[in-house]
Amino acid sequence: MKAMVFDRFGGPDVLREADIAVPQPGPGQVRVRVKAAGVNALDGKIRSGLLEAVYPTTFPAVPGGELAGVVDALGEGVTNVQVGDGVLGWSDTGAYAEYALTTIAAPKPADLEWQDAAALPVASETAERVLNLLGVTAGETVLMHGASGGVGTVAVQLATARGARVIATASSSNQDYLASLGATATAYGEGLVERVRTLAPDGVDAVFDLAGKGALEDSITLRGGTERIVTIADFGAQQLGITFSSGRAKASADRLAALAQDAATGKLVTTVTTYPLDQAATAQQVSDAGHVRGKLVLTVG
Repeated sequence: MKAMVFDRFGGPDVLREADIAVPQPGPGQVRVRVKAAGVNALDGKIRSGLLEAVYPTTFPAVPGGELAGVVDALGEGVTNVQVGDGVLGWSDTGAYAEYALTTIAAPKPADLEWQDAAALPVASETAERVLNLLGVTAGETVLMHGASGGVGTVAVQLATARGARVIATASSSNQDYLASLGATATAYGEGLVERVRTLAPDGVDAVFDLAGKGALEDSITLRGGTERIVTIADFGAQQLGITFSSGRAKASADRLAALAQDAATGKLVTTVTTYPLDQAATAQQVSDAGHVRGKLVLTVG
């Protein structure tokens, strides 16, 4: 099968197209004929070698942690899906490929496009995980740093659905986009503390950092301490006493199915930019640079 792989750590240019063996599903696994694969900042960090201590890499490696596609084969014990079903979920083997394996997958609504389905697993799980860690409830104000990407797009909507007010930072080109999702948008960078205090004179109740670009010190100032601040992007969090959240400890196929239905009906907005599989290096380059609006997705089949 065709796949995008890398044989060494480095920039996006280390990605290359290769012909590799089709994976065989083990017990509890489903093989999927991939239609679309999500591109995440984590993909680039793994490819660069930055996270080798956390995510050990065996070369040649296929990137990609989420997918949407058609069930092609079932492993032993799988009874919740059938061959031919459309699904979305988390990839066990790397999703930048024509076929991939998954253990946790949800049915894809017929009205949900493949690229929109592939945009949901990582973004929705990450957004809900952090909002739950922060304990966000109705009537509270949440500050989100760098909220215009795939996770932020979902997080803004899920937080406002809880009845919270969201103040979201982004580049000037993405502020109208965040406002359309229900956030109060403002610029990041110098003067952030003063801008946020003007927008929220009574203070912010929680901070969700999606940017990882030096916003934690300002967050501590705004919160008056380190409580209820969580980052998914700043690796200096521990030195500041801030919670760094990663992984998908409690990924739920049932919850993913519900959010996929919301996306199919327009209740949950997805914004995607697509690239063909053989342009994965370009997509990762865009991802590495930041300032992405919504989600980057590779179209495969």
